[in-house]
Amino acid sequence: MIIKNFGEIIKQRRKILAINQLDLSEISEVALHTISDIESGKGNPTLQVMNKICEILGLQIIFEVKGKN
Repeated sequence: MIIKNFGEIIKQRRKILAINQLDLSEISEVALHTISDIESGKGNPTLQVMNKICEILGLQIIFEVKGKN
C-alpha cells in the first residue's frame, strides 16, 4: 500500500465518522503531527501506528500477494 493512499483512506473515514485529527490523536495515542503527516502523504508510519489508527476508525489492514496466480 502506498502511504499516500493510506492517508487518503483514513482522512475520508475520519470525516465520515465526524472525528477531527485532534480527537483521533487522543483516542489512538498517536501524535497529532503524525496523523497530519500521514493524511498529507508525508508520513512514514510503522505498522503499529497504522493499526492503532485503523482500530479506532473501524478499518483493517490486509496483506495480499501482488499479481495474479
